[in-house]
Parts: sequence; structure tokens; C-alpha cells
Amino acid sequence: MTSKVIITCAITGAIHTPSMSPHLPITPDQIIDEAVAASEAGAAILHLHARDPETGKPDQTPEGFARFLPRLKQRCGAVINLTTGGSPYMKVEERVHPAARFKPEVASLNMGSINFGLFQLLDRYNDFKFEWERQHLEATRDLVFRNSFKDIEYILETCYGSDTRFEFECYDIGHLYNLAHFLDCGLVRPPLFVQSVFGILGGIGTHLEDVMHMKRTADRLFGAQYRWSVLGARSAQMRIAAMAAAMGGHVRVGLEDSLWSGRGRLARSNAEQVTLARKIIEGLGLEVASADEARDMLALKGAARVAF
Repeated sequence: MTSKVIITCAITGAIHTPSMSPHLPITPDQIIDEAVAASEAGAAILHLHARDPETGKPDQTPEGFARFLPRLKQRCGAVINLTTGGSPYMKVEERVHPAARFKPEVASLNMGSINFGLFQLLDRYNDFKFEWERQHLEATRDLVFRNSFKDIEYILETCYGSDTRFEFECYDIGHLYNLAHFLDCGLVRPPLFVQSVFGILGGIGTHLEDVMHMKRTADRLFGAQYRWSVLGARSAQMRIAAMAAAMGGHVRVGLEDSLWSGRGRLARSNAEQVTLARKIIEGLGLEVASADEARDMLALKGAARVAF
């Protein structure tokens, strides 16, 4: 167990839509300002998606990321983590394109296909600013977020040549075994940065036993070869973060994963959530890792070797 805890902040994502919160960053300037503030609050890693600045629709084109990456790097020394998840409706070639182009220190990688249900959010929201939002949620009733073994291998082979490492997103126990397969094949190398995801409909739940089962299984499969982090979706965000920090893990927060900072209270910024996570970590007698300490723990190549 290390006394240094890495906070990752997922700034905007592709799950929540503009009508759900006025604080969700959409434009390049908003994404930059939110990312810088999250870094200043204690986030060592910034996990980034791009959006159409007019409608807020997920945008996985390199041009979408180019609108903010160079300016963000100038203002902030945090580790930049680019999504290869994009949106569940995109093909793997589209999803990996920004990471292949910009060669970040870290890219996310979903470790298996899952049912990815967001349609239940329609029960909470009646009015939408943009028609795509309702369609985006309703379509997940019949959606499998595809990440086959072939897809995963394609992303690994596309990005490892530039020494980009991965945030391996594991939504269920089987995803840990998928990762173990790629480790046995030599297609991934330690230290593995395993991000356990709790609370997405279609994946593992948010009970304490779910968290412990994920950790026990990862310990058995990977031993000292991995670094464990967690994210809890929606209202489970801080509860899951507290569990993991107490168990020696790292944490991820941000408006991609939850719009809330308390019961019935919208988070006004990503930095607000980072600050809450930091209070939990420091309240346990632990310390928040700096960006350079995170680079050392995860064996990253450094900001000087990215392509933006």
C-alpha cells in the first residue's frame, strides 16, 4: 500500500448530455478551464473526451481534440489521458484515431464488450435542448458497447509503438481475465493501470462486496504488477472512492462519471469533485500524488514525448 493516491479527473465524457447540467463542459475553452482547475485542485491525470462545441455531441475526430490539447498542455502539467472509448456508437478505427494521432502518455481502453445502459436516465429528464440527447439515451436499450479481442488487440498495436500506456477500464470481473490474457500474450506490460468501473447498467454493481471482489480478483491475477484505481458512477462516486482509498487504491472522479457533489446537489465543477476526493484521501492520513509522482508510479514516458 502506498501513501500516495493518484486522482484522475474525467472532465466531460460521452455519457451525460448538455441538458442534464449547466456545468458540463462542452466547448474547448470550457474543457481547458475545467481541466486546469481540476489539476490545480489535485488531479494528477486528466481523462479527456471532445464534444461538438455547438451541440455538445461526442466528437472523436482528431480535429475535435486539436481544439484544446495544445493549449491545455501549455497551461497545465498534468498527465493527459485520451479516450479510445469515444462513444458506444463508434467503430474502433474511429475511437482510436485521436490517441494514434496525438500519442498521449495514457489512453483509456475498455477491456471487453458490455451492455451499456443509459436509457434509464430518460426517467429523470423530460426536456432536452438537442434532439440527439434523447436518441442517444433511448438507443442504449439495444446497444452492446463492442470491444472484442480483435478490437482490443488493434488498439494496443496502434498505440504501443508510440509508448502510450493504458488506463484499462474493467466494467466486470471477466474484463480482468481479458486483461490477464493480454498480459500472458505479452501484448501489455506492467505496471498495469487498472480502472475498475462500478455502477454502469450492464456492468458490476456498487456494493462493498463488488468492490472487494474486483480487488481480490485483480490481486490474484496481477499481484504486484498493477496499480488499482476505481470510479463509481453517479451517486456512488465518492462512496466508491472512499472504499478504494481505504483499501490502498487510487480514485477517479469527474463530470463524465457523475454530475453530483452530494444528494440532490449538482457539482458546479470538476474541481469541486476533486476537492471532495482529496478531503477523503487526506482524511485517511494519505497524500495526493502529483503528476510527476503519478508518472513514476505508472512508468509513463513524460509530457515531452507526446505529439501535441
